[in-house]
Amino acid sequence: MTQQTGGPGPAVDKTVANQSRIFLQLGTLWRMARASGEGGRLLWLIAGLVTVIGATAYAQIRLNAWNEPFYDAINRRDIPAFGFQLGVYGIIAGTLLVLNVSQTWLNLMMKLKLREILTRDLFQQWLAPRRAFLIANAGPIGVNPDQRIHEDARRFTELSTDLGVGLFQATLLLVSFIGVLWSLSAGVSFTFEGASFVVPGYMVWSALLYAGLASLASWRLGKPLVDLNAEHYARESDVRFSLGRVNQNCDGIAVYRGEAQERDRLNMEFDRLLEVMRRLVSATTRLAWVTAGYGWFTIVAPVIIAAPAYFAGNLTFGGLLMAVGAFTQVQQSLRWFVDNANLIADWKATLLRVSEFRRALIQIDLVERDARRIEITEAKDRIVLDDLRVLLPPGPSSLSERRLEIGPGERVVIVGGPSSGKTSLFRALAGLWPWGTGRVELSAEGLMFMPKHPYLPGGSLRDILAYPYAPDTFRDEDYRAALTSMGIAHLIPTLDTTAQWEKELSDPEQQGLAFARLLLHKPRWVVIDTAIDTLPPQSRRALFDALRKELPRTSILAISGVEHKYDFFDRLIGLSLHSGNAGAVGLSPNSV
Repeated sequence: MTQQTGGPGPAVDKTVANQSRIFLQLGTLWRMARASGEGGRLLWLIAGLVTVIGATAYAQIRLNAWNEPFYDAINRRDIPAFGFQLGVYGIIAGTLLVLNVSQTWLNLMMKLKLREILTRDLFQQWLAPRRAFLIANAGPIGVNPDQRIHEDARRFTELSTDLGVGLFQATLLLVSFIGVLWSLSAGVSFTFEGASFVVPGYMVWSALLYAGLASLASWRLGKPLVDLNAEHYARESDVRFSLGRVNQNCDGIAVYRGEAQERDRLNMEFDRLLEVMRRLVSATTRLAWVTAGYGWFTIVAPVIIAAPAYFAGNLTFGGLLMAVGAFTQVQQSLRWFVDNANLIADWKATLLRVSEFRRALIQIDLVERDARRIEITEAKDRIVLDDLRVLLPPGPSSLSERRLEIGPGERVVIVGGPSSGKTSLFRALAGLWPWGTGRVELSAEGLMFMPKHPYLPGGSLRDILAYPYAPDTFRDEDYRAALTSMGIAHLIPTLDTTAQWEKELSDPEQQGLAFARLLLHKPRWVVIDTAIDTLPPQSRRALFDALRKELPRTSILAISGVEHKYDFFDRLIGLSLHSGNAGAVGLSPNSV
């Protein structure tokens, strides 16, 4: 977003745009809740909270009215009346206790339900076909999605409940106690230079002016906290990501003796976080001057406001305390914004981070509408690459043959040199890299893609081999045969063992497990991204023998960086990068 400077106009426009964006995102989230099927339960929780808060407000009015007879009884030294009012207090306090516990339960259930709805929706949007990959290559919006889905969503739902309930409760108490305060202000006259005059509801106007000035000051000082909180969350996620990366690669770091460099990188990320936190501390401290000062002066402000009526004889001592209580309730309701200015800024920051991430996930599919996208269609019993050119930042990558057609049982290898776009070609065939020209025809049934680096999902080895299907899809002897064919039969006894297999297994074992998955699934069509190159010679020969024996009718399109001397492949096709031509606009070189 481009920032404008040079006058109040653009700043006002930006503020209005931000407010409109917030209301738009709230509407989107509400429609999302309704679409989730949990809208009815959410409405019941809201109705319960409204009922409990309304009953609590009424009980607090009764408690405030109880002050006058109770303290007047003390002032008269009337023991029977004193005892009776204690009984009344017990009933009111007991009712408020039940209401407070009920409100606590409803608050917690509201947070739980909101987080359930939002997190499950983000799971669904993020893991829609191709979206996780596309958003990861879409710039800053795709950095550390775990932070937005987990921490930001949690914080947003908790703040939404606390602030929403607090605002409604403050509004209800304000409406209720303004009437009490207005009636207590009636008939109070002021004398100035011998002339008497009456200000109707002067206590109400005093409370409004008092809280309004403090709210205005807190809004001006708390406004910068929105952007600071959003940046703070981003820097926290960067530090956590860097720590996780070091933890996952601690063995490689130790082997290369790279601890000092990694420590410097962590310190650099942490310094960026500390810089934001220092600015956040300064902004919060400036806001604390208003909130803390307001709180301390509030101790005596109600007494000062009510004192003229008491000294004029219009209020008894009990009436004075009742007026002080009503004034306190009114100004506490009005100071809701003052007390929550920091939390409101935090809420707006998390709202925008979560909602913009969700919007980006939905809109990321629009990249495939670009005029220069690769057309992918379904074919029957063949794979066709017709005039395919994959656009990369340095330039387009293309095959040595303009049209490549692979029929059932054929085995073709595409060989390209370093940085020729081999992985991008694989992603284009898989529908993950839409930038380019030409047409790809793929069989709709029995198609399997194998990336360069194997993915080992959590669970047992049986879960990993069956992925993405259920383990009981295949027979036990099929699992054993697949592992034996790839020379990793020693893993058979641990088929049902759950562990962090990406750490337990060596790189050749992990790659062998990926090819054992291929032998187990027995697809009719396979596209492989340089994974064969990573196998040691013995495992490679075992793989070729197993494919010839067990999958003789399976068509294989392999992408490689070396020309194999084995007679496994029927044809060899070249892949080259035409540098110097216009590449894809806005693509990340890191993803090539």
